[in-house]
Amino acid sequence: MALISPSRRLRRTPFSDGVEAAGVKAYTVYNHMLLPTVFRSVEEDYHHLKQAVQVWDVAVERQVELRGPDAARLMQMLTPRDLRGMLPGRCFYVPIVDETGGMLNDPVAVKLAEDRWWISIADSDLLYWVKGIANGYRLDVLVDEPDISPLAVQGPLAEELMARVFGDAVREVRFFRFGWFEFQGRSLVVARSGYSKQGGFEIYVEGSDIGMPLWNALMEAGKDLDVHAGCPNGIERVEGGLLSYGNDMNDDNTPHECGLGRFCDTQTAIGCMGRDALLRVAKEGPIQQIRAISISGDKVPGCDRVWPLMTNGKRVGQVTSAAWSPDFKTNVAIGMVRMTHWDDGTSLLVETTDGPRDAVVHEAFWA
Repeated sequence: MALISPSRRLRRTPFSDGVEAAGVKAYTVYNHMLLPTVFRSVEEDYHHLKQAVQVWDVAVERQVELRGPDAARLMQMLTPRDLRGMLPGRCFYVPIVDETGGMLNDPVAVKLAEDRWWISIADSDLLYWVKGIANGYRLDVLVDEPDISPLAVQGPLAEELMARVFGDAVREVRFFRFGWFEFQGRSLVVARSGYSKQGGFEIYVEGSDIGMPLWNALMEAGKDLDVHAGCPNGIERVEGGLLSYGNDMNDDNTPHECGLGRFCDTQTAIGCMGRDALLRVAKEGPIQQIRAISISGDKVPGCDRVWPLMTNGKRVGQVTSAAWSPDFKTNVAIGMVRMTHWDDGTSLLVETTDGPRDAVVHEAFWA
């Protein structure tokens, strides 16, 4: 297997020392940074995530900060989700679209104040798009990437671990809300959110210098909870239908094709760049959409390229993510399927890298 050569273009994170000491076995590159993908094994990490608690280095979730009088206006220009009722202290999952309605990112927007926002991005260079919009429209707003590195605590015991480090008040933080909590004299944003269905928190670590002290504090406080270093798990995310930008969707897809129509308030999100295009899509409906797909047979290989979905020799979609699910005893997958074949229970053929397999379309994901 080829190795990744380190360079200044491939950034370490404030938690990389802890990740390496924990025995990381594999990385991927995400937003020009190292993202751990395996510690013990994907399946062992999967079972542990569902049973205990893990600390994830997700500093790759870079923040695009909007600060200034036009911050809220700029934020609304980026997304078709109506943000007018969003209060400080809230986190919103927001599709970010271009002028054609194509998906540029699917981040979480964190509203710190009326004039200060963070956009916690997936893997794409969104900073440059946002800067371009701000400058093109001469908005009174500063757009920058601050020294913020998220650290996630995920799993059924996450709340107990967080309370030991930040105090019992953290238990009161509601889903997709955040509060400010002290650590070593620093006030940090702590949100109840994360890239898993197991529940947990994301800590927005402001200042790289406290990255390892916080990592070590969580590991020490969670010893009797069987805390481990972990990472977003490929099996668990596919089971739950958590989409991966760049894998399951890109700027060729609209939010409606990605099953994100419920986050598009196109009638009322005045100012959104792609509003006119999305109004047409909402009226006519998408011709393809993301679906859950089960694949028969033994464990499928890694889905490092798209797998065509076929019926009677005709391509009707593609699988973009797939994994063997130990809990559901089947291969689970995410795919984009044409409307003629997306109904629940539709039988198709998927051309995997190991050969053709029978597949079935499902309306809902497993978890």
